[in-house]
Amino acid sequence: MVTKKEIKLSFFIALWFIVLTFPIMVIKVNTITHIVDFRWANIFWVGITSFFASLIWNYFLRMKEEKKKTETNDDVPFVHRMLQNQKIKTPFLAALAVFFLVYPFVFPMYHTSIMISALVYVMLGLGLNIVVGLAGLLDLGYVAFYAVGAYAYALLNLHFGISFWVVLPISAALGAICGTLLGYPVLRLRGDYLAIVTLGFGEIIRIILENWDDFSNGPRGIGNIPAPSFFGHQFEQHASVIYIYFIVIGLVLMTIFFVGRLENSRIGRAWIALRDDDIACQAMGIDKFKTKLTAFALGATWASIAGVVFAAKTSFINPMSFTIWESITILCVVVIGGMGSAIGVIAGALVLILLPEYLRAVAEYRMLVFGALQVIVMVFKPEGLIQSVRKIYKFEKVEE
Repeated sequence: MVTKKEIKLSFFIALWFIVLTFPIMVIKVNTITHIVDFRWANIFWVGITSFFASLIWNYFLRMKEEKKKTETNDDVPFVHRMLQNQKIKTPFLAALAVFFLVYPFVFPMYHTSIMISALVYVMLGLGLNIVVGLAGLLDLGYVAFYAVGAYAYALLNLHFGISFWVVLPISAALGAICGTLLGYPVLRLRGDYLAIVTLGFGEIIRIILENWDDFSNGPRGIGNIPAPSFFGHQFEQHASVIYIYFIVIGLVLMTIFFVGRLENSRIGRAWIALRDDDIACQAMGIDKFKTKLTAFALGATWASIAGVVFAAKTSFINPMSFTIWESITILCVVVIGGMGSAIGVIAGALVLILLPEYLRAVAEYRMLVFGALQVIVMVFKPEGLIQSVRKIYKFEKVEE
């Protein structure tokens, strides 16, 4: 039931909204006829909407607090419980595989293109999840490594005619090198200081690409980047989009496999220990600097590979494709999906990239709705859509 306190609070919030929105929602000035029109009915709807919205918001906040008191810390999210059950896991994964296999043949090319973008962000999110989710290092310049991969393919193909398949491993190596070069001088910092330095690095890379005309063609960018070929055969546009789609599916599966293996490896456990308590981590004999450097290098590797796919898909890149907002979007994918959770990052990427496209029906209000949904997720699910679950090892005595 709704309490009297919540009703009183909602009433005052409604009044506050009425005062704030009065100049926008009520007063309409016609600059041609010089007539001021007062739309008093709008005030009524603002008050009613904000009152009931606040009432619902406060009710769910109270329910969330009550739920916290009753639930235990070892509660496992539904998705993880489902994947642990072999009877459900096998048909679920089979249905998921069938869906992604038939997707480009059932939906129009536009939807396939959007799905490719979402899957590229899955790769980027899983790469950043190594740095932020597992190692606990706030990196706001992640887009710089994305740009390294994209420009590596564009420039190597433009000047030397090197194909997509040859550039993929080259870009991975370049990403690892750039991650190491960035990490070496800055990883003695932590927290906000590390975030500011990585933010600066991302902006430095973008400004260099924008101003070094002889190297990157400046703000004009690089066009006519070829799509991937199949043993030298180039597909026409629609078939090329489908081909890129299946390439990205393969790269995403490879990313999931490698990131999952890394998370459960010795270095993965060192990252998690570093994230939880770096002092205790060092006391246990783990080299903090090398552990951080490895996370940066591996995260940059996946970003660079994703950059190659992005350049091949769009066939045109310029420095404005790699602004700070790209880094923020990738970080949102990790945080809203669930830091440290590979399943959560995949869900976060699909939701955050696909949702704005499907909200085009609400036209100019789509980003407002999108932002409101993000706020709701962060308030009611601060651990992310699918939180990570720490593995628990149980040792049982064997009876002889």
